[in-house]
Amino acid sequence: MAGTEHLFKVLVIGDLGVGKTSLIKRYVHQLFSQNYRATIGVDFALKVLHWDSSILIRLQLWDIAGQERFGNMTRIYYKEAVGAIIVFDISRRSTFDAVLKWKSDMDKNVKLPDGKPIPAVLLANKCDQQWDGVENNKAMMDHYCRDNGFVAWFQTSAKVSDDKSPFGTL
Repeated sequence: MAGTEHLFKVLVIGDLGVGKTSLIKRYVHQLFSQNYRATIGVDFALKVLHWDSSILIRLQLWDIAGQERFGNMTRIYYKEAVGAIIVFDISRRSTFDAVLKWKSDMDKNVKLPDGKPIPAVLLANKCDQQWDGVENNKAMMDHYCRDNGFVAWFQTSAKVSDDKSPFGTL
């Protein structure tokens, strides 16, 4: 019996230096490095998941550059995406303040076939560091996500692999 294969394009977006590339490298290759160069434009990674004995899922992760100068290209990069991960760095308040700009840009430039926004998850990255000006409060973050159209949020760290980090343990 032949199995079913699915290909899903997932965007990984957020400001420069929030750890998008590090999270992807940890998730796809189980590698972490302190030394990554800034992504120019877009980079890609593929994660193959054997969902069950008959379903194979290919996650095409699009690592979108965080620099403002690439903002006019996002419409092209976002095309045909079915989900997104928006990342901020808990140790840099400005990256949290930029989350809604990224969400708005994404919602404006890509939709599901039924016209609805693509589902987005918010990642509070670098949870191994100290929170800077964003209250580390589960109820507040749950409320923020509900009010701003996020499916969910998670604390994570590409550096520290533990049970609290969805990327660190996969």
